[in-house]
Amino acid sequence: MSIEWKGVMPATLTQFNEDLTIDHGLMAEHGRWLVENGVSAIVPHGSLGEGATLSFEEKVALQKTYVEATPEIPIIPGIAALSTKEAIDLAKAAKDNGCRGLMVLPPYLYASDWREMKAHMSAVISATDLPCIIYNNPVAYKTDFTPLHIKELADELPNAAAVKESSTDARRIAGIREVCGDRLALGVGVDDCALEGFAMGATFWITGVGCAFPRHNLKLLELASTGRIEEAMPIYTWMLPMLRMDTVVKFVQLIKLQQQLATGGKLGNTRVRPPRLELVGEELAEATAIIEKAIATAPEV
Repeated sequence: MSIEWKGVMPATLTQFNEDLTIDHGLMAEHGRWLVENGVSAIVPHGSLGEGATLSFEEKVALQKTYVEATPEIPIIPGIAALSTKEAIDLAKAAKDNGCRGLMVLPPYLYASDWREMKAHMSAVISATDLPCIIYNNPVAYKTDFTPLHIKELADELPNAAAVKESSTDARRIAGIREVCGDRLALGVGVDDCALEGFAMGATFWITGVGCAFPRHNLKLLELASTGRIEEAMPIYTWMLPMLRMDTVVKFVQLIKLQQQLATGGKLGNTRVRPPRLELVGEELAEATAIIEKAIATAPEV
């Protein structure tokens, strides 16, 4: 089944038990809740999913949990590793597990020139025939895939299907469209650049806040993608304080707090793996106040 590159595709958090093993039951339950609330795909074990702290075996197990729990929608795992070989092995495992697409990232830690990064991305994307998202996030990964770099990958790799644009540069989606035309589907990857991306033609949203407020994300995308920017603005303005939580160092802790509070503690907890630590004190109080205010003032959708 092919992927329709439209709609809200939450980059999901990885929920842990008290001993910091993965809580697969909670992951499955939250995944089914996301489907019930209209998401079009799920993107597990990326940056927000604490992918760098998960073992290869844990990622494989998480893929299987989602494929079994949410067969109605594509599972598109984040493919990142320290080495190209491990990323290739993870891509192949994802296909074997029934995932329908891949989100391919630059390697962890090693950020180099285009020759090396192109070789890595090409090797991982061509390792399977699954449709792949090229993930550009120079803020987090220190590697910037320019529109012309993206065009090179698209020209040479038939299964390069989409781009998750996370440079925070509002000009980039227009730049990719300029050189690639309609060859690639375009997606927003920075939550507080969402409206700007949709206005320039992005058709899907890989979002952190969508883990907690999927219906509001969907409504914002629907309005913005049909040119109703002024109608979208009240939702966007309401959501911006939470969207900005997805762009800071402690984004994992903050989005976990959002999911916990928005679901009444039923579909999320705030446990994280070290070196991350849970929010405490004034930092926790300030974030809680912002999220609770948002919940109390949420617009009807």
